Amino acid sequence: MYKIIVKRKVLKNIEKLPISIQKKLANLIEDLKTKGAIRTEYPNFSKIKENQYHCHLAYKWIACWQWEKDSIIIEVYYAGSRENAPY
Repeated sequence: MYKIIVKRKVLKNIEKLPISIQKKLANLIEDLKTKGAIRTEYPNFSKIKENQYHCHLAYKWIACWQWEKDSIIIEVYYAGSRENAPY
């Protein structure tokens, strides 16, 4: 079991996302919590840089998180449109 930290900025942006994307994000967070940071079953999952990952929630929407190897903490630091992605 992993501990998930969702950044305050992400929490504020969640309510602006379409309901279907909110549900997909909730599913992703649950999978991160139970299965860990490497989520290859999600569309376009990839490593952004050292310890940072992302996947698509839909064509226009993505989520980004970071995880230090051997840590139980995963931090979701972005969820939103691809255009504003922090990479």
